[in-house]
Order: sequence, then C-alpha cells, then structure tokens
Amino acid sequence: MLRLSASKSISNRALILKALSGNQAVVRNLSDARDTQLMMQALANPEKVIDVKDAGTTMRFLTAFFALTGQHKEITGTPRMKERPIGLLVSALRKLGATINYLEKEGFPPIETQGFANQATAELEIPGDVSSQYISALMMTGALLPKGLVITLTGKVGSVPYIEMTAALMHEFGVDCQTDWKHNTISIPNQQYRPAQYTVEADWSSASYWFAFTALAKEAEIILPNVTERSLQGDRVIVDIMSQLGVQADFFDTSLRLTKKEHVSHLSWGFKDCPDLAQTVLPVCAAKGISGEFTGLESLRIKETDRIAALQNELGKIGAKLTEPAVGRWRLAVGGSVLESTSNFKHQTSNLEINTYHDHRMAMGFAPWATFTNIRIEAPEVVNKSYPGFWDDMKSVGFTF
Repeated sequence: MLRLSASKSISNRALILKALSGNQAVVRNLSDARDTQLMMQALANPEKVIDVKDAGTTMRFLTAFFALTGQHKEITGTPRMKERPIGLLVSALRKLGATINYLEKEGFPPIETQGFANQATAELEIPGDVSSQYISALMMTGALLPKGLVITLTGKVGSVPYIEMTAALMHEFGVDCQTDWKHNTISIPNQQYRPAQYTVEADWSSASYWFAFTALAKEAEIILPNVTERSLQGDRVIVDIMSQLGVQADFFDTSLRLTKKEHVSHLSWGFKDCPDLAQTVLPVCAAKGISGEFTGLESLRIKETDRIAALQNELGKIGAKLTEPAVGRWRLAVGGSVLESTSNFKHQTSNLEINTYHDHRMAMGFAPWATFTNIRIEAPEVVNKSYPGFWDDMKSVGFTF
C-alpha cells in the first residue's frame, strides 16, 4: 500500500489559520513533509531568530504572520533561500503599516519584523503573475486588519487554484473571503477566526508521480489511498494531463485506480495554474516520444533551483530538447520513444545519472525513468521536503535500490 503524504499546501495554510484562531483549532492528518514540520516548529518557537531552511512557503507565510501580528522576529534560511526574492511581499506589508527590515541584501531574506501599529491602507495592488504564496500570505492575515483588506491583482493572473484553496480554507476557519475574477479582486472584511476541526486531504502533487510511473511502465495498476475526486488542490488537473499521456484514472470512494491507455503524440498545455507539475509531465513526454508546446513555466526560474535550466539539462540526457522559441512559450522536441528501444537504451545508458539541484521535484519527477533504465539519483534525501516516504513507496511496488 502506498503512503501518500497529506497535502503540504493545505497543511501549511491550515497551520497558519490555526495560529490565527488562537491555536484552539484541531488539524488532523498534517503532512509529514519537512516544510510542514518546519512550519510547526517555527510557529511554536519563542526565540527571536527563526530558520526556515529551504521552505519557501514557510518563509512567505511567516513573514506576513509575524509582521501583522506585531511580533519581533528575524527570519532566515539556507543560502538558496537568501537568493529567492521577497521584496514584493515586504513592500505590501510595509504599505499596510508593518515595520520590516532587510538584514543583508535588499529585497531578499533574511528579514526582521519589528511590529505593527496602525493600518495605513485597506487596499493593495499586486501583480497577478507573482507567486500565489505572497497573495495567500496577505489573504490569511488580512482578516485581522481593523479595516479589512482588498487586494487587486494586475496584469495576467496565475495560480488561481492556490488562491481559491486559501479562500476555501479561510472559510473553513470561519472567515469570509470573496474572490472576483471578473475584476481580479480579493476582498477580506475584518473578522475573527474560529477554532475549527479540519482534516487534511492527500497530496495531489505526490500522487502525480504515480501517474508518471503508470504512463512509463509496460503494464501497470496502481491504487492510491485517501484520494477523492473533489479536491481543493489545483494539481488535481494531473488527471486531465495524464489522460492524454496514457493514464486511465478511476475513482472509488476514497481511492484512485490508475491503469494504462492509449496516448497522444503531441501535448499542448498551459502550466500557469499548476507549475509544480511540469517536472512530472515533461520527463514522461520525453521518455514516450511525445513532443510538446507549453506556457506558464516562468515561475520555475525562482523555485528551489532554476527549474527550467535543470529540466533542460536532465531531459537532454535522453535526447530531448526544451527551448523557448518565443517569450513565455516553450517547446519540447523529442527524438522518439525510448520505451520502444529499451534494450539498446539500457545498454547505452547504464546507471543514467540524474542531478537533483537540491530540488525534491527533480528527484521524484525523474524517478519514473527507472521503469526503462537503471538510474542513479543524486542526493535522494531531497524528497524529505515534500514526500519523505517516496523511496519506500517505490520499493513497495517492486523497485530495488
């Protein structure tokens, strides 16, 4: 039986909402991901200095939480975290009335929150194509502001499912949050959170890797436990993507059955609302000889690593090329299916090396290549960030290490 982690995205939001409700809420089935464990530790840590390691969501959510609850904290992280921008969120919080200082480089962690006296404004404008984590951080804390908060998103809006997830979870904790996608506004009146009881659902990002194993295996039948058809998570769209790549998904009560089916020869997809799925989908396309045209990959540049460069490097190891012929439009060129020439491929690429770039999704997105060749995964412990049981689950379905 596979042991999918609970949703990291939902868990981290639920922990912030629990804290905002006075820590009286009960949240069950929290993710065992390292990011969630770091969030729990940080919220319970009375010390001034909080180290979030490489947890981007934790950094962004805590910045808003500490700033708007008037706490004096220093938030720091790994060297890579100090390269990930946070200026837009800090500027927004300063406009609201928070006092925040940069401790090293302007616009980047580490930062110091020094208090919140009076609300300076009830309206913010934020570019819609930035990380939804900035927006979610402001949404969750906005309910505490005396004048409430209205956020207007300008330009192209991305990651809408993550924003809707935050709004839905706020509702579970007793707070009304209205999203208006006609005018791209998010309205949160001043309200008090209530102590709710909430159970976190299974993580669709973790489930996505088993769609990839199914797509690449010669034969497959995989049952994923605790996965329901209705979900708050935008990554549930993996069902629709992988349907084109050769995976049949059937829901049964609280489980999901994956089997094989025919696949397309070319995939066109916009990842604007689900960028984290790119590292699952593109390796499948490359291995099956499915060419692709993609949009919505821009945010991958500022994740745990430059995920565009990482994908280009690793996909190239089986002859696939990811290019950007026009700004914001990506093309995957493939040389044919490696699955149809497995014996030759195995002979030529014994122990294919997969570099992970300190990125959990690189490790798990490329692990399904083990269905057709021997692979060597660099720094396998990176999976602890989101899916600590991943390698054990691979063993449980027959892979050897």
